[in-house]
Amino acid sequence: MTISVGDKLPGANLLRMGENGPESVDLGAKLAGRKVVIFGLPGAYTGVCTTAHVPSFMRNMDKLTAKGVAEVICISANDPFVLKAWGEATGAAAAGITFLGDAQSEFIKAIGLDFSAPPAGLINRSKRYALLAEDGVVKVLQVEDSPGQCSISGGEALLDAM
Repeated sequence: MTISVGDKLPGANLLRMGENGPESVDLGAKLAGRKVVIFGLPGAYTGVCTTAHVPSFMRNMDKLTAKGVAEVICISANDPFVLKAWGEATGAAAAGITFLGDAQSEFIKAIGLDFSAPPAGLINRSKRYALLAEDGVVKVLQVEDSPGQCSISGGEALLDAM
């Protein structure tokens, strides 16, 4: 079942790079009592993800913060080593975007936004989406029809929907 507006996001342990290597992040604890934007995408270093999706949130960090968003989180089915390098390479980490890896796609599957495209080498990846959660409850959800599109899941579109 796909997550919907009004649903509580499921708990998940995701990975990020800490000072001493990979560390687990309890997503439920991170969302508790906070207004957070989460956007998901098929993978680090892939075309639309790098050229459109991540930059759209970088451009809009100040506007999101002005609307009370405490954190912007990118979740992808990549390992934390790749996500750290990608966040640095794009400048998104310096812009304040948090990158969390869902290497086994457990969270992505739990919210019903997984897909596979074997001809492109994409197995158990995330559909392209953006959501606003308040205290872990989905308030806005925008899911693209195709992972190659970034129109309704971009930073500007999410701001307009807020």
